[in-house]
Order: sequence, then C-alpha cells, then structure tokens
Amino acid sequence: MTMKLLGSALLASAVALAGTGLAQADDFPSKPLTLVVGWGAGGSTDIQARVLADIMSEDLGQPVNVVNQPGAGGGVALARLANSRDEGYTFVFGTSMTITFGPLSSETTYDLDDFRYVAGVTLGQSAIVTGEDRPFGDSWEDLVAYAQENPGTSYATQTALDRMIIEYIAQQEGLDLRIVPTSGGAGMAPLILSGDVDFAYSGGTHSGYAETGEMPVLLSLAEDRLVAFPDAPTLPEAGYDINAAEIRVAMVPKNTPDAHVERLAEALKAATEDERFIEITEERILMPVTWMPEEEVTQLLSDQIEGYKALIEELGGLPGQE
Repeated sequence: MTMKLLGSALLASAVALAGTGLAQADDFPSKPLTLVVGWGAGGSTDIQARVLADIMSEDLGQPVNVVNQPGAGGGVALARLANSRDEGYTFVFGTSMTITFGPLSSETTYDLDDFRYVAGVTLGQSAIVTGEDRPFGDSWEDLVAYAQENPGTSYATQTALDRMIIEYIAQQEGLDLRIVPTSGGAGMAPLILSGDVDFAYSGGTHSGYAETGEMPVLLSLAEDRLVAFPDAPTLPEAGYDINAAEIRVAMVPKNTPDAHVERLAEALKAATEDERFIEITEERILMPVTWMPEEEVTQLLSDQIEGYKALIEELGGLPGQE
C-alpha cells in the first residue's frame, strides 16, 4: 500500500512538473529580453534593431533591450550567442553574411547548425559603387573596359566576401586591380567621394547618396536590382554566377524551445507590418522589408554556404590566404 501511495505521489509530481514546463513555455516571455547587435551603434543594422526592439516589446509585453557587441563582422555576437542558455531571451539581429561566409573565411567557434533562424525581415542592398566624374562614367561594362586598359585600377574592399567576389570577377575579366582595404562605409566613402579610389564595395552607405548622385551604383550584390538604384544590373545579369544576397535575420541558440521561437517569430512578423519599421527601413535605409520564415531562411543560408565553398574552390583558396 505504501509503495502504491509513493508511486502515485511520484506520478503526480511528474505531471505537475510537466505542467509547470508547459506553463513556462506558454508564459514566454516572462522577463525582459536582450536583442544583441553585432555591429556598432548608429549603423543601419543598429537603427533597425532599435525600432524592432520597441515594437516587439509592445507585442511581447516585456522590455527588449538592445546591446551592441561589435567585432569580427558580427562574429563576436554570434560566438557568444552559440553558448547562450537563455532559451530565446537573448537573440541576435544581424546579417546572413556573418553565418554563411564568416566560418569559411576565418576560424570561428560557431557554424550554421549552432543556431535557429527565427525569421528574415529585410533584404540587404549591398553594391559595387563608384564616384562622380570618373573616366568610365557609371556603367559596369565601361568600368570593366577601363580597368582592362588600365592595370592598377583601384578597388576599396571592406569584407572577406566582397574581396573574394572582386577577385573572382578580376579573374574572369582579366583585370589587374589595386586592392585598398577599408574598415566599413565610413572608411570607404571618403576615398570614393574624393576620387582617391576608382570603385568600391558598399554595404549600404550608397543609399545615403541616392538623391545627390555622388555615389553611383555599378552592380547590385542583392538577389534583385536595388530599390534605390534600379538601373544597376545584378551579378548574374552581368554574367557572374554568384548569389551574394544578404538578409537580415534574427537568430537564437539551437536549443531554444519551439514555443519560444514561434512567439519571437510572431512578434517579428508583427514588426515587419508596423509602419514604424517600414518607414525606417524602406524610406530611410532604403531596404525592402520582407518576411522569411525559419525553414526558408535556413535553406537559403545552407544553399549559399555551398555556393561560396564552390567559389573558393574555383579560386584555389581565399584571397590573401594562399
């Protein structure tokens, strides 16, 4: 009889604990959340993140605090997130390039399978740009012809990915370029605007010059033509079989419960439909708002990694790492 009572008590305890776990999942979030941005304050990713945080806090009923953890092109934030046990209370908002190309270009403590990709919310608008009054104008074809005739034509690079892309293009077109490393758009813009560099990679800085025309776009590195520069061809349209499309995505550790991921996704989806996020993204940053669910994001990132691996193999390794 005593054993039966003990067994019943243990069963009741197990049921109670299970019920508590369900309640905790249903109650998510029950405390403030932290949205980590892997870039410095004031950039376009940070600006978007702060608007997202405000809107999400209203939907979730808890504060969403933004913390900047810049470094390694967003890699510092992801390295810390990979070891998080916050079950969705801490999440990163960043660019897909950090997860797709980062582990291929340098040694990292994370890879694609260390995270769940809650949703993609914005399509990147990176580009190859130039300045005004260049001898080749603002046409990609004319730039290629000019560079073929003028060895040492200068290109300002910011990331390992854009360096790989331009090396591939140089190989295809027979170009002998002078590569000028820069640190972000703030380092690139003065070189382009002054004429010290012929053309350059831009992650989004060019959008600030859409009205003045001081920074014409030669090529779109997005999947489609750029919203603010529709005349610039994409990489495939220019004859290069490369998918360098960037999405901005919210990420959580792989051990995050389904219920928590789903609740975050609901809040993110509501944010993409909010006029405040649409205004800051489409009118100020000049990037299209999108909605890409977890499964679609994960597949896109996986496919992109395989494409980059093939490109690296074709080049015989990454530029600067031979």
